[in-house]
Amino acid sequence: MRDLVEIGMGRTARRSYDLDDIDIVPSRRTRSSKVVSTGWQIDAYRFDLPLVTHPTDAVVSPDTAVSIGKLGGLGVLNAEGLWARHADAESVLARLVTAAKDGAETGEVVRLLQELHSASIRTDLLTEAIRTVRDSGVTVAARVSPQHAAELTPHLLSAGVEILVVQGTIVSAEHVAKDTSEDDPLNLKDFIADLDVPVIAGGVSDYRTAMHLMRTGAAGVIVGHGYTPGITSTDRVLGIGVPMATAIIDAAAARRDYLDETGGRYVHVLADGGISCSGDIAKAIACGADAVMLGAPLASAHEAPGKGLYWTAAAAHPSLPRSRVAALPGREVDLKTLLHGPSSDAEGVVNLFGALRRALAKTGYSDLKEFQRVGLTVRN
Repeated sequence: MRDLVEIGMGRTARRSYDLDDIDIVPSRRTRSSKVVSTGWQIDAYRFDLPLVTHPTDAVVSPDTAVSIGKLGGLGVLNAEGLWARHADAESVLARLVTAAKDGAETGEVVRLLQELHSASIRTDLLTEAIRTVRDSGVTVAARVSPQHAAELTPHLLSAGVEILVVQGTIVSAEHVAKDTSEDDPLNLKDFIADLDVPVIAGGVSDYRTAMHLMRTGAAGVIVGHGYTPGITSTDRVLGIGVPMATAIIDAAAARRDYLDETGGRYVHVLADGGISCSGDIAKAIACGADAVMLGAPLASAHEAPGKGLYWTAAAAHPSLPRSRVAALPGREVDLKTLLHGPSSDAEGVVNLFGALRRALAKTGYSDLKEFQRVGLTVRN
């Protein structure tokens, strides 16, 4: 039964929980971390880590997408980002970094980011960026917004994209438009049916929307909108928040019911938001996620294009930005150490997936699917 609380006369609301509100309960068995697996597979593509990058230029360039792929994860390029708009994307990013480090106000830095994104998307630059990743031999993934998916996807596929991510702050299977002059909204079901590559779509925050997206034929559903405390501001701008533990569990319930409905079609759940340390990764998987989308936890790596700055794609929205450009604590660490260790940090921000292996081992589970059945408690 849902836990409803009265918030005023005649109005109730559902009580929900974030990852900080829950803890994982050990079982009667433990294992060696050397005999557990953190691998997962979506469609024909298998990865050693349940890691998909949040598609932000602050973290993912063509070169870092390659590095993350070789380290076992999936790097997702933003097909509407700076690498698709500027031939000298690294110089453009350097302007942003300089402005932020020279003490410019947050609004000024966001305005600069908006200005940089006002340049048109160039399919030749986008193709070049995609081919850099493809030629390395790692799996190629790119993100498009629902508004530009139909326009950009043919170019992405011809360049070699193998996994397509259709992502916005809130994505639904049904969009209602009143103005007849508005471009026809994307029909996800028809769009996905016409493609030969797996599509990951989102974000969502509830059972019903997750189920609707699964019924479009999506191979994966993103839960959340990349929430990072102090950086993303969707809650302040739109009043919309996603308590991630409840949202992931609800989406996992939709996955279970959809599996029964279809007689065996499994849709992956990806958790995007509220994850700042390795313990949050373990909790997200324990709640039912198949993989996590990481942004801010990767931004402090030496290789990150943002050079210690972080923002999401929503920061560049031309009229309603929903992310700040923020400096993260500096750490002397490269991507390999950040993901695989070793670590001398005791706060769970380095050796992120070595810690996940240890969490599986300490609770007695051998792989991620088993770990989704681990016991959970709620803090008072």
